[in-house]
Amino acid sequence: MAIQQDLDLVEVAPQADPPVVRIMDFGKFKYEQDQAKKEARKKQSQVVVKEMKMRPKIDSHDYETKKGHVVRFLRLGAKVKVTIMFRGREMVHPELGERLLLRLAEDVQEIAKIDVPPKLDGRNMTMVLGPFKEAIVHKTPAETQVRQRRQQPIPTQPPEEEEEVAVPEPAKPARPPKVTRAASDLGEESDDA
Repeated sequence: MAIQQDLDLVEVAPQADPPVVRIMDFGKFKYEQDQAKKEARKKQSQVVVKEMKMRPKIDSHDYETKKGHVVRFLRLGAKVKVTIMFRGREMVHPELGERLLLRLAEDVQEIAKIDVPPKLDGRNMTMVLGPFKEAIVHKTPAETQVRQRRQQPIPTQPPEEEEEVAVPEPAKPARPPKVTRAASDLGEESDDA
């Protein structure tokens, strides 16, 4: 029957009793499956994790700058892993690093939540912040075009050169050379003073 219709006989469920088969165009079926998988991949969103590193003794201006970077990353939809790096005797006071991480979390609480609370791992203390869906700002089409232009490969051939017309430079007035005389050992002063 499948041969008469120029179709394939495909075994759908071989474990069933009796086995289940289906008459279909197998090539068309595989093509449609591939297209469905491709569409599903397009709709998936990849989670990007950006990292911001700080020290426990960070200055207020530096902290504000780093916080601005964290806010920018969160608004673009990326998760942010904030790392506090301890050196030497700073390990004696890990509560300073935890206080700094919690302060950052409090400063960005309108746009992010704590995914992974502060945790000490060797000489580093880490925390992961995840953005709220409402806080994510999608890029404007103009920003996307600029990024695409930057990512285009640079052409290997130089552009065609046009003939250049030689334009003479204006003549500079002649200036006498400046003469500097060194004072001699006799204590004479120079004339250029």
